[in-house]
Amino acid sequence: MLVIIGLVVLWYGLVPMTGALLKRYNWFKFRRHFNRLRMHRVIDRHTYWRMGTGECGDSPESTGVFRFTGEFESITETKTLWVRSEDLAVPVSLKNAETYLLPMQTDEDKPGISDPSDETPEKIRWEKIRAMGEGTKVFVGGRLAHEDGRWGFVSTKENPLTVIFYDGPDHSLARRAIWAGRHGGEYFNFVTPYSLIIGALCLLLVAVSFLPRPAFHLTVAVSLVAIFVPLFPLMPPGLLFTTIYRRLTWRSRILRAYSDLAKLPLHYFPPGTGEAANRQEPLRGKRVLPDGEMYGFAYRAELPAEVYSGKIPMLIPEITTLEKGKSWYIFGAVRPSEILPFRPRDPFATFGVLPGNPKKIARRYTVSAYLLETLAWLMLLSALALNIFFLTRVLPLLF
Repeated sequence: MLVIIGLVVLWYGLVPMTGALLKRYNWFKFRRHFNRLRMHRVIDRHTYWRMGTGECGDSPESTGVFRFTGEFESITETKTLWVRSEDLAVPVSLKNAETYLLPMQTDEDKPGISDPSDETPEKIRWEKIRAMGEGTKVFVGGRLAHEDGRWGFVSTKENPLTVIFYDGPDHSLARRAIWAGRHGGEYFNFVTPYSLIIGALCLLLVAVSFLPRPAFHLTVAVSLVAIFVPLFPLMPPGLLFTTIYRRLTWRSRILRAYSDLAKLPLHYFPPGTGEAANRQEPLRGKRVLPDGEMYGFAYRAELPAEVYSGKIPMLIPEITTLEKGKSWYIFGAVRPSEILPFRPRDPFATFGVLPGNPKKIARRYTVSAYLLETLAWLMLLSALALNIFFLTRVLPLLF
Protein backbone atom coordinates (compact mmCIF):
# COMPACT_ATOMS: atom_id res chain seq x y z
CA MET A 1 0.00 0.00 0.00
CA LEU A 2 2.85 2.38 0.83
CA VAL A 3 4.27 1.83 -2.67
CA ILE A 4 0.90 2.74 -4.22
CA ILE A 5 0.61 5.87 -2.06
CA GLY A 6 4.17 6.87 -2.93
CA LEU A 7 3.56 6.47 -6.67
CA VAL A 8 0.37 8.54 -6.48
CA VAL A 9 2.02 11.31 -4.47
CA LEU A 10 5.09 11.40 -6.75
CA TRP A 11 3.58 11.19 -10.25
CA TYR A 12 0.15 12.71 -9.60
CA GLY A 13 1.25 15.32 -7.07
CA LEU A 14 4.90 16.35 -6.76
CA VAL A 15 5.94 16.18 -10.42
CA PRO A 16 2.93 18.13 -11.84
CA MET A 17 3.22 20.70 -9.04
CA THR A 18 6.91 21.18 -9.84
CA GLY A 19 5.86 21.94 -13.42
CA ALA A 20 3.21 24.33 -12.07
CA LEU A 21 5.81 26.23 -10.05
CA LEU A 22 8.08 26.45 -13.10
CA LYS A 23 5.19 27.77 -15.19
CA ARG A 24 4.34 30.38 -12.57
CA TYR A 25 7.99 31.42 -12.35
CA ASN A 26 8.27 31.73 -16.15
CA TRP A 27 5.29 34.11 -16.28
CA PHE A 28 6.75 36.03 -13.35
CA LYS A 29 9.95 36.45 -15.41
CA PHE A 30 7.86 37.63 -18.37
CA ARG A 31 6.21 40.36 -16.28
CA ARG A 32 9.47 41.40 -14.64
CA HIS A 33 11.31 41.56 -17.96
CA PHE A 34 8.51 43.52 -19.62
CA ASN A 35 8.51 46.03 -16.74
CA ARG A 36 12.24 46.53 -17.21
CA LEU A 37 11.90 46.96 -20.97
CA ARG A 38 9.22 49.63 -20.69
CA MET A 39 11.62 51.73 -18.60
CA HIS A 40 14.17 51.90 -21.45
CA ARG A 41 14.32 54.48 -24.21
CA VAL A 42 12.37 54.25 -27.43
CA ILE A 43 14.62 53.98 -30.44
CA ASP A 44 13.79 56.91 -32.70
CA ARG A 45 14.94 58.00 -36.13
CA HIS A 46 17.53 60.44 -34.81
CA THR A 47 19.21 57.91 -32.49
CA TYR A 48 19.08 55.19 -35.15
CA TRP A 49 20.70 57.54 -37.68
CA ARG A 50 23.48 58.47 -35.22
CA MET A 51 24.20 54.77 -34.64
CA GLY A 52 24.27 54.16 -38.38
CA THR A 53 26.79 56.95 -38.98
CA GLY A 54 28.92 55.94 -36.01
CA GLU A 55 28.38 59.20 -34.10
CA CYS A 56 27.44 57.30 -30.93
CA GLY A 57 30.90 55.77 -30.69
CA ASP A 58 31.26 53.78 -27.46
CA SER A 59 28.45 55.59 -25.68
CA PRO A 60 25.63 53.58 -24.05
CA GLU A 61 23.49 54.41 -27.08
CA SER A 62 25.71 52.26 -29.29
CA THR A 63 25.10 49.03 -27.36
CA GLY A 64 22.01 49.92 -25.36
CA VAL A 65 18.68 48.26 -24.69
CA PHE A 66 15.77 49.96 -26.42
CA ARG A 67 12.10 49.42 -27.09
CA PHE A 68 10.21 50.05 -30.26
CA THR A 69 6.58 49.92 -31.36
CA GLY A 70 5.34 49.88 -34.91
CA GLU A 71 3.53 47.74 -37.44
CA PHE A 72 4.39 44.42 -39.02
CA GLU A 73 5.84 45.17 -42.45
CA SER A 74 7.44 41.95 -43.67
CA ILE A 75 9.39 38.88 -42.62
CA THR A 76 12.26 37.16 -44.44
CA GLU A 77 13.28 33.52 -44.77
CA THR A 78 16.21 34.26 -42.44
CA LYS A 79 13.70 34.94 -39.65
CA THR A 80 14.17 38.70 -39.75
CA LEU A 81 11.06 40.69 -38.93
CA TRP A 82 10.78 44.25 -40.23
CA VAL A 83 8.79 46.61 -38.03
CA ARG A 84 7.89 50.09 -39.25
CA SER A 85 6.78 53.16 -37.32
CA GLU A 86 5.80 56.48 -38.86
CA ASP A 87 9.37 57.44 -39.77
CA LEU A 88 11.58 54.40 -39.12
CA ALA A 89 11.85 50.73 -40.14
CA VAL A 90 13.92 48.44 -37.90
CA PRO A 91 14.98 44.81 -38.53
CA VAL A 92 14.33 42.35 -35.70
CA SER A 93 16.14 39.02 -35.61
CA LEU A 94 13.73 36.40 -34.24
CA LYS A 95 16.51 33.92 -33.50
CA ASN A 96 16.15 32.94 -29.80
CA ALA A 97 13.55 35.68 -29.34
CA GLU A 98 10.49 35.26 -27.12
CA THR A 99 7.47 36.01 -29.30
CA TYR A 100 3.93 36.39 -27.96
CA LEU A 101 0.48 37.12 -29.32
CA LEU A 102 -1.73 39.12 -26.96
CA PRO A 103 -5.43 38.17 -27.28
CA MET A 104 -7.76 40.67 -28.87
CA GLN A 105 -8.69 43.47 -26.50
CA THR A 106 -12.31 43.54 -25.35
CA ASP A 107 -12.13 46.89 -23.51
CA GLU A 108 -10.55 50.00 -24.97
CA ASP A 109 -8.73 51.20 -21.89
CA LYS A 110 -8.57 48.63 -19.09
CA PRO A 111 -8.79 44.94 -18.33
CA GLY A 112 -12.17 43.71 -17.17
CA ILE A 113 -12.99 42.07 -13.86
CA SER A 114 -12.39 38.56 -15.17
CA ASP A 115 -9.87 35.76 -14.86
CA PRO A 116 -6.52 37.14 -16.14
CA SER A 117 -5.65 33.66 -17.45
CA ASP A 118 -8.45 34.07 -20.03
CA GLU A 119 -6.23 36.68 -21.72
CA THR A 120 -2.85 34.96 -21.30
CA PRO A 121 -0.45 35.86 -24.13
CA GLU A 122 0.12 32.97 -26.51
CA LYS A 123 3.72 32.03 -27.15
CA ILE A 124 3.92 31.67 -30.90
CA ARG A 125 6.30 30.01 -33.33
CA TRP A 126 7.83 31.05 -36.62
CA GLU A 127 5.04 29.51 -38.72
CA LYS A 128 2.32 31.60 -37.06
CA ILE A 129 4.40 34.78 -37.29
CA ARG A 130 4.67 34.31 -41.06
CA ALA A 131 0.87 34.26 -41.25
CA MET A 132 0.54 37.66 -39.53
CA GLY A 133 -1.13 40.31 -41.62
CA GLU A 134 0.67 43.47 -42.67
CA GLY A 135 -0.16 46.31 -40.29
CA THR A 136 -0.37 44.17 -37.13
CA LYS A 137 0.94 46.15 -34.17
CA VAL A 138 4.27 44.98 -32.72
CA PHE A 139 6.19 45.75 -29.54
CA VAL A 140 9.92 44.97 -29.53
CA GLY A 141 12.22 45.24 -26.53
CA GLY A 142 15.87 44.24 -26.35
CA ARG A 143 19.41 45.06 -27.41
CA LEU A 144 20.37 46.81 -30.65
CA ALA A 145 23.44 45.35 -32.33
CA HIS A 146 25.28 45.79 -35.62
CA GLU A 147 24.88 42.69 -37.77
CA ASP A 148 25.10 42.12 -41.52
CA GLY A 149 25.98 45.76 -42.09
CA ARG A 150 22.96 47.22 -40.30
CA TRP A 151 21.62 47.93 -36.83
CA GLY A 152 18.78 45.77 -35.55
CA PHE A 153 17.29 44.10 -32.52
CA VAL A 154 18.89 40.82 -31.47
CA SER A 155 18.46 38.43 -28.56
CA THR A 156 21.33 37.89 -26.16
CA LYS A 157 21.72 35.86 -22.99
CA GLU A 158 21.91 39.00 -20.86
CA ASN A 159 19.05 40.76 -22.70
CA PRO A 160 16.60 38.28 -24.24
CA LEU A 161 14.54 39.84 -27.00
CA THR A 162 10.80 40.13 -26.38
CA VAL A 163 8.37 40.59 -29.27
CA ILE A 164 4.64 41.06 -28.63
CA PHE A 165 1.95 41.24 -31.31
CA TYR A 166 -1.11 43.12 -30.07
CA ASP A 167 -4.10 45.26 -30.97
CA GLY A 168 -5.73 48.28 -29.36
CA PRO A 169 -4.20 51.56 -28.13
CA ASP A 170 -0.49 51.63 -27.32
CA HIS A 171 -1.16 53.09 -23.87
CA SER A 172 -3.13 49.99 -22.86
CA LEU A 173 -0.40 47.46 -23.74
CA ALA A 174 1.60 47.74 -20.50
CA ARG A 175 -1.44 47.19 -18.29
CA ARG A 176 -2.73 44.35 -20.47
CA ALA A 177 0.64 42.56 -20.53
CA ILE A 178 1.07 42.79 -16.76
CA TRP A 179 -2.59 41.85 -16.13
CA ALA A 180 -2.66 38.86 -18.46
CA GLY A 181 0.95 37.67 -18.10
CA ARG A 182 0.04 34.70 -15.88
CA HIS A 183 -1.57 31.33 -16.39
CA GLY A 184 -4.51 29.53 -14.86
CA GLY A 185 -4.90 25.77 -14.46
CA GLU A 186 -1.25 25.48 -13.45
CA TYR A 187 -1.60 21.77 -12.55
CA PHE A 188 -2.01 21.01 -16.27
CA ASN A 189 1.36 22.08 -17.66
CA PHE A 190 4.04 20.76 -19.99
CA VAL A 191 5.07 17.90 -17.64
CA THR A 192 1.58 16.83 -16.52
CA PRO A 193 0.70 14.52 -19.49
CA TYR A 194 4.00 12.60 -19.16
CA SER A 195 3.68 12.46 -15.38
CA LEU A 196 0.12 11.09 -15.55
CA ILE A 197 1.08 8.47 -18.13
CA ILE A 198 4.14 7.30 -16.16
CA GLY A 199 2.12 7.22 -12.93
CA ALA A 200 -0.68 5.21 -14.56
CA LEU A 201 1.81 2.71 -16.06
CA CYS A 202 3.56 2.26 -12.71
CA LEU A 203 0.28 1.61 -10.92
CA LEU A 204 -0.82 -0.76 -13.68
CA LEU A 205 2.49 -2.63 -13.32
CA VAL A 206 1.87 -2.98 -9.58
CA ALA A 207 -1.62 -4.36 -10.25
CA VAL A 208 -0.34 -6.86 -12.85
CA SER A 209 2.48 -8.05 -10.57
CA PHE A 210 0.03 -8.91 -7.76
CA LEU A 211 -2.74 -10.24 -9.99
CA PRO A 212 -1.69 -13.96 -9.79
CA ARG A 213 -1.85 -13.86 -5.97
CA PRO A 214 -5.40 -14.30 -4.68
CA ALA A 215 -4.48 -12.90 -1.25
CA PHE A 216 -3.64 -9.53 -2.82
CA HIS A 217 -6.82 -8.91 -4.78
CA LEU A 218 -7.52 -5.84 -2.64
CA THR A 219 -4.06 -4.47 -3.50
CA VAL A 220 -4.80 -5.04 -7.19
CA ALA A 221 -8.12 -3.21 -6.84
CA VAL A 222 -6.53 -0.29 -5.00
CA SER A 223 -3.82 0.00 -7.66
CA LEU A 224 -6.39 0.06 -10.46
CA VAL A 225 -8.55 2.61 -8.64
CA ALA A 226 -5.49 4.77 -7.86
CA ILE A 227 -4.89 5.18 -11.60
CA PHE A 228 -7.93 7.46 -11.66
CA VAL A 229 -6.93 9.63 -8.66
CA PRO A 230 -6.58 12.78 -10.87
CA LEU A 231 -10.30 12.41 -11.64
CA PHE A 232 -11.34 12.09 -8.00
CA PRO A 233 -11.92 15.85 -7.47
CA LEU A 234 -14.45 15.79 -10.32
CA MET A 235 -16.55 13.04 -8.73
CA PRO A 236 -19.26 13.37 -6.10
CA PRO A 237 -19.45 13.76 -3.17
CA GLY A 238 -16.19 15.77 -3.24
CA LEU A 239 -17.24 17.77 -6.30
CA LEU A 240 -18.70 20.51 -4.10
CA PHE A 241 -15.28 21.18 -2.52
CA THR A 242 -13.70 21.17 -5.98
CA THR A 243 -16.17 23.83 -7.14
CA ILE A 244 -15.21 25.99 -4.15
CA TYR A 245 -11.53 25.38 -4.95
CA ARG A 246 -11.96 26.61 -8.54
CA ARG A 247 -13.79 29.72 -7.37
CA LEU A 248 -11.11 30.56 -4.79
CA THR A 249 -8.21 30.07 -7.22
CA TRP A 250 -10.04 32.25 -9.77
CA ARG A 251 -10.31 35.02 -7.21
CA SER A 252 -6.70 34.64 -6.03
CA ARG A 253 -5.44 35.07 -9.62
CA ILE A 254 -7.41 38.30 -9.92
CA LEU A 255 -5.98 39.59 -6.63
CA ARG A 256 -2.41 38.78 -7.72
CA ALA A 257 -3.08 40.66 -10.97
CA TYR A 258 -4.43 43.63 -8.99
CA SER A 259 -1.27 43.57 -6.88
CA ASP A 260 0.88 43.80 -10.02
CA LEU A 261 -1.23 46.65 -11.39
CA ALA A 262 -0.85 48.55 -8.11
CA LYS A 263 2.94 48.14 -8.34
CA LEU A 264 3.16 49.69 -11.81
CA PRO A 265 3.79 53.27 -10.56
CA LEU A 266 6.42 52.08 -8.04
CA HIS A 267 8.87 51.31 -10.84
CA TYR A 268 9.29 55.07 -11.37
CA PHE A 269 10.05 56.03 -7.78
CA PRO A 270 12.88 55.25 -5.36
CA PRO A 271 12.01 53.38 -2.13
CA GLY A 272 10.25 55.56 0.43
CA THR A 273 8.64 57.93 -2.03
CA GLY A 274 5.18 56.65 -1.25
CA GLU A 275 5.62 57.45 2.44
CA ALA A 276 6.59 61.03 1.57
CA ALA A 277 3.23 61.56 -0.05
CA ASN A 278 1.51 60.69 3.22
CA ARG A 279 2.43 64.19 4.36
CA GLN A 280 -0.03 65.38 1.72
CA GLU A 281 2.51 67.32 -0.26
CA PRO A 282 1.04 67.36 -3.77
CA LEU A 283 4.01 66.41 -6.01
CA ARG A 284 6.92 64.48 -4.56
CA GLY A 285 9.45 61.99 -5.85
CA LYS A 286 9.31 63.26 -9.43
CA ARG A 287 11.31 61.39 -12.04
CA VAL A 288 12.33 62.06 -15.63
CA LEU A 289 10.89 59.56 -18.09
CA PRO A 290 13.07 58.15 -20.91
CA ASP A 291 11.66 60.76 -23.33
CA GLY A 292 12.55 63.63 -20.98
CA GLU A 293 9.05 64.26 -19.62
CA MET A 294 8.63 64.68 -15.85
CA TYR A 295 6.66 61.96 -14.04
CA GLY A 296 5.11 62.21 -10.59
CA PHE A 297 1.94 61.91 -8.56
CA ALA A 298 -0.54 64.04 -6.71
CA TYR A 299 -2.32 63.31 -3.45
CA ARG A 300 -6.00 64.20 -3.05
CA ALA A 301 -8.40 63.58 -0.19
CA GLU A 302 -11.27 63.59 -2.69
CA LEU A 303 -11.48 62.44 -6.27
CA PRO A 304 -11.22 65.25 -8.83
CA ALA A 305 -13.88 65.71 -11.48
CA GLU A 306 -11.54 64.35 -14.18
CA VAL A 307 -11.84 60.87 -12.66
CA TYR A 308 -15.64 60.94 -12.70
CA SER A 309 -15.62 62.05 -16.33
CA GLY A 310 -13.27 59.22 -17.31
CA LYS A 311 -10.34 61.44 -18.30
CA ILE A 312 -8.21 59.82 -15.58
CA PRO A 313 -8.71 56.02 -15.34
CA MET A 314 -8.71 53.79 -12.28
CA LEU A 315 -5.63 51.56 -12.24
CA ILE A 316 -7.58 48.78 -10.47
CA PRO A 317 -10.73 47.88 -12.47
CA GLU A 318 -12.61 46.72 -9.37
CA ILE A 319 -12.36 50.10 -7.63
CA THR A 320 -15.15 52.58 -8.28
CA THR A 321 -15.60 56.29 -7.66
CA LEU A 322 -18.28 55.47 -5.08
CA GLU A 323 -15.76 54.38 -2.45
CA LYS A 324 -15.51 56.79 0.45
CA GLY A 325 -12.86 57.49 3.04
CA LYS A 326 -9.95 56.92 0.64
CA SER A 327 -6.81 58.96 0.07
CA TRP A 328 -6.37 59.08 -3.69
CA TYR A 329 -3.03 59.00 -5.52
CA ILE A 330 -3.01 60.23 -9.12
CA PHE A 331 0.00 59.17 -11.24
CA GLY A 332 1.09 60.64 -14.54
CA ALA A 333 3.17 63.31 -16.23
CA VAL A 334 3.52 66.55 -14.28
CA ARG A 335 4.52 70.13 -14.95
CA PRO A 336 4.37 73.26 -12.73
CA SER A 337 1.57 74.82 -14.76
CA GLU A 338 -0.75 71.81 -14.27
CA ILE A 339 -2.64 71.12 -11.04
CA LEU A 340 -3.11 67.40 -11.70
CA PRO A 341 -0.96 64.81 -13.47
CA PHE A 342 -1.94 64.15 -17.07
CA ARG A 343 -1.40 61.32 -19.57
CA PRO A 344 2.33 61.04 -20.45
CA ARG A 345 3.58 61.13 -24.02
CA ASP A 346 5.20 57.77 -23.37
CA PRO A 347 2.33 55.25 -23.82
CA PHE A 348 4.02 52.78 -21.45
CA ALA A 349 4.21 55.21 -18.53
CA THR A 350 1.55 54.46 -15.89
CA PHE A 351 -1.36 56.89 -15.79
CA GLY A 352 -4.27 56.54 -13.39
CA VAL A 353 -5.65 56.66 -9.85
CA LEU A 354 -5.13 54.42 -6.82
CA PRO A 355 -7.04 54.60 -3.50
CA GLY A 356 -3.95 54.87 -1.28
CA ASN A 357 -0.24 54.07 -1.13
CA PRO A 358 0.59 51.66 -4.00
CA LYS A 359 2.96 49.62 -1.86
CA LYS A 360 0.33 49.05 0.83
CA ILE A 361 -2.37 48.24 -1.72
CA ALA A 362 -0.12 45.73 -3.47
CA ARG A 363 0.81 44.09 -0.16
CA ARG A 364 -2.84 43.83 0.84
CA TYR A 365 -3.80 42.19 -2.45
CA THR A 366 -0.83 39.80 -2.26
CA VAL A 367 -1.63 38.66 1.27
CA SER A 368 -5.30 38.16 0.37
CA ALA A 369 -4.33 36.17 -2.73
CA TYR A 370 -2.08 33.80 -0.77
CA LEU A 371 -4.71 33.31 1.92
CA LEU A 372 -7.33 32.44 -0.68
CA GLU A 373 -4.91 30.12 -2.46
CA THR A 374 -4.13 28.29 0.79
CA LEU A 375 -7.84 27.90 1.50
CA ALA A 376 -8.38 26.70 -2.07
CA TRP A 377 -5.84 23.91 -1.68
CA LEU A 378 -7.46 22.88 1.59
CA MET A 379 -10.75 22.59 -0.31
CA LEU A 380 -9.12 20.45 -3.00
CA LEU A 381 -7.50 18.17 -0.43
CA SER A 382 -10.87 17.90 1.32
CA ALA A 383 -12.45 16.80 -1.97
CA LEU A 384 -9.79 14.13 -2.41
CA ALA A 385 -10.04 12.97 1.20
CA LEU A 386 -13.83 12.75 1.08
CA ASN A 387 -13.84 10.68 -2.11
CA ILE A 388 -11.04 8.42 -0.87
CA PHE A 389 -12.94 7.86 2.39
CA PHE A 390 -16.02 6.97 0.36
CA LEU A 391 -14.04 4.45 -1.73
CA THR A 392 -12.45 2.83 1.35
CA ARG A 393 -15.96 2.03 2.52
CA VAL A 394 -17.11 0.72 -0.87
CA LEU A 395 -14.10 -1.36 -2.03
CA PRO A 396 -14.09 -3.84 0.89
CA LEU A 397 -17.72 -4.62 0.12
CA LEU A 398 -16.81 -5.55 -3.46
CA PHE A 399 -13.79 -7.73 -2.69
